[in-house]
Amino acid sequence: MTNSVPKPVMDAEELNAFLSQVYPQLNDHLEGYRVVDVKPGGCTVRLQASEQHLRPGATVSGPALFTLADIGGYACVLSHLGPEALCVTTNLNINFMRKAEAGEILGRSRILKLGRSLMVFDVEMITPANGLTVAHASGTYSIPPKK
Repeated sequence: MTNSVPKPVMDAEELNAFLSQVYPQLNDHLEGYRVVDVKPGGCTVRLQASEQHLRPGATVSGPALFTLADIGGYACVLSHLGPEALCVTTNLNINFMRKAEAGEILGRSRILKLGRSLMVFDVEMITPANGLTVAHASGTYSIPPKK
């Protein structure tokens, strides 16, 4: 790809429908994750964190936030390439900044580089109630070769 901002080919509702087909366990067992917005070069995903996402101390667990970051990357790659279920995470690093409590957490994902075989992205996870960043992640998705 060139240095231009990539344009999406799927919107949020198309992504949610596709995810329910290829990744049904996401909201069957890990309920609360949803793509809420897609724009050129990025997307926003949401976790509606409830009791099932908490660890002792009423804190949203690290695995729940890690999943939000991973879904943010997956939504970015799918929304900009199309319904390619076999895109996979090859790397994901996360930094936890502060306690996240139950409620809405948004993951604002952006594509840093979209190539033929890899997509590099980052995700800022914020609590809209106070605007604070609770975690930040960066990662890479592998894109399968075209057939």
